[in-house]
This record gives sequence, C-alpha cells and structure tokens, in this order.
Amino acid sequence: MTRPVTLPRTARILVVALRRLGDVLLTTPLIRSLKRAFPDASIDALVYAGTEGVLTGNPDLQNVLTVPARPKSGDTLALLTRIAKRYDLALSTQTGDRPTMLAAIAGRQSAGLREAAGLAAAAKRVLLSRSCITDRNRHRVRDILQLAELLGIAAVAEVVCPQASVRSGPALPSSYAVLHAAPMFVYKRWTADGWRNLAAAVRERGLAAVVTGAASDRAYLDDVFQGSDVTRLDGRLAWPELTAVIGAARAYIGPDTAITHLAAASGAPTVSLYGPTDPRLWGPWPRGGLDRAWEASGTIQRRGNVWLVQNPLLCLPCQQEGCDRRLDSHSECLDTLTVAQVVAAVDEALVMRQAA
Repeated sequence: MTRPVTLPRTARILVVALRRLGDVLLTTPLIRSLKRAFPDASIDALVYAGTEGVLTGNPDLQNVLTVPARPKSGDTLALLTRIAKRYDLALSTQTGDRPTMLAAIAGRQSAGLREAAGLAAAAKRVLLSRSCITDRNRHRVRDILQLAELLGIAAVAEVVCPQASVRSGPALPSSYAVLHAAPMFVYKRWTADGWRNLAAAVRERGLAAVVTGAASDRAYLDDVFQGSDVTRLDGRLAWPELTAVIGAARAYIGPDTAITHLAAASGAPTVSLYGPTDPRLWGPWPRGGLDRAWEASGTIQRRGNVWLVQNPLLCLPCQQEGCDRRLDSHSECLDTLTVAQVVAAVDEALVMRQAA
C-alpha cells in the first residue's frame, strides 16, 4: 500500500495542468480528492492562459495561476520566481517535461505522471518525490486519479463544473434543448445539414433549439443555422452561465469538445457525437461517475446521463486527426452519421429528463 503523504494542516498545494480546456476540466476530480483529504489546505491550479475560465468558482481552489502557452523568457522567469518552493506539494498531471519541471521547482514535495521507460522517464523519477507511470489505455480521469493513489488518499471521481455565487444569464424559453455545433477542430465536426435537421427535429418535439458557442464560432454557426429557427447564445455566456443554461436544458447535443464534458458533468441528459476520438480514453464522464468503461465503438452507448453516438466504421476509433490526418480534415465517420441515429439518442435523453 502507498505510504500516505505527510503535509502541514494548512498546506499549500499546486496542481499543474498545462493542456486544453477539456483536459483542465478533467483535472477537477484530482483537485476535489486533494481538498477532501486536506480540507484546510490552500490549493492553486496552474493552467494555460485562456483555459482558466473552466475553473471559475471552483470551491476547491484558492487561486488559478496562468502562463502563456508560448511564454517568453521573461514570462517563465516571473513564474519561477513566483512559485519556487512556495508549495508544500506540487503535482504534474502530465508526462511533459515542462509541467514536470514546474512541479519539481514549485513543491517541497512533488508528484507526477511519467513515461514507462527511457531517459526522460528516468529523469522524472529523480526530479519528482513520487511518480507513477501514465496508463494511456485508461480513461483520462482514471489516469489522473492515479496521483491520488500515489499520495495515499481517497480518489473522488467527480468532475466539478464552473460555478457562480449569483445566478445570472439571458432570458430563455421555458423548455429547450442546447445544440453545440462547434468543436475546436474541424475534424470533430458533424455536418451542417445534420445540425439543421436536428434543430428542426427538436422543434417538432415542442422544444426551442438554443445554440451555444464561442464568439469566434459566429461565422461558422451563421452558415450552419442559416434560415433555422434557433435561439443564438454564441459569444454571450460566461462559463458559469453556460453551465446553468446547459444544466436546465431538456437535453444537450454536442461533439467531442470541452463543452460536452461540461454538459455530462452538469447532469444534463447529454448526447455526444464522437468520431475519431477513442471514448475509452476521452468519453464524457457522467455525473456520479463512470460505472463501466465506454466501448471503443457502438451505434448508441449509454452511461448514466450520457448517450455516446458513433457511426461504427471499421476504422473507428482511429485516434487520428480526421481522414487526412490534420486538424482541418473531414472525418468520414462523422460525415456519414445520420440524423435519425442522433435523434434516436435525443429521444432517449428526453425520456430521462421527463422522468426526473
């Protein structure tokens, strides 16, 4: 059994998560595990600038520090001066050299993930007080929670959504479904015709179709929903407002994106459209946890409040950046995903909300 880490009662802890929005959100179970184990500790997170919003109002965090994704030498020096040995414990949630180095510099004790073999793995074993081998065949949440086990504390597999102390946001229809059509990368997109027909199917079921997205998605969403009867909220919602809008929806439908992970964690009936990405590693984490692992592929899978929809071609999941292996590629598995299949999952999700 792992020897539990020893910390002062009012310890300072740093969690380093230098990845994209969805990755940062999926570190919140580790942060919650730390807070439950050390309730009087002050916990900070270090993330890339632009991803901190997904941690807004997180009750387990004292501060969120940011660093540019491509820092200048002055940025790095300022950060190192700010964090060097200022923490009783620092954790790296990645195997990368940079987050490992930052955790080792920041913490009097440190812990992190590392590769199984090689010079880099050997160096990390020396740099870190404790380390464990990343398991790239496990769901990302389970992989990160290895760090809780490494510290000898209980793992709490709960994704924590952005929160606000005061509820606010735009006026909304009384009954609606949220459609989030814009992932970060083109290869994760479903078809424009698919989204338009889905919006029509939602309205046929007596629901308003509420469209969410970032301000930068506006031109794409203009094209997708041209002529459609939808309520547009793209660019209008802060993270806590987005959580509230999704949480109150009869259903949420979206692709493989951070917002779909947020929807799953909020408890909303969530229909997730997956293409190249392997759901065994990156499938949405339902509210209350994942009772059994996602299968690699299937027509419609359900776990808790999440329905995962795929067009199970023989090549699925390829874990590649679309058929052309680049971020702006098409993905045949999504291009040929039918509206009827998505609507079948949406109908199941609506039954769940009605029964709740």
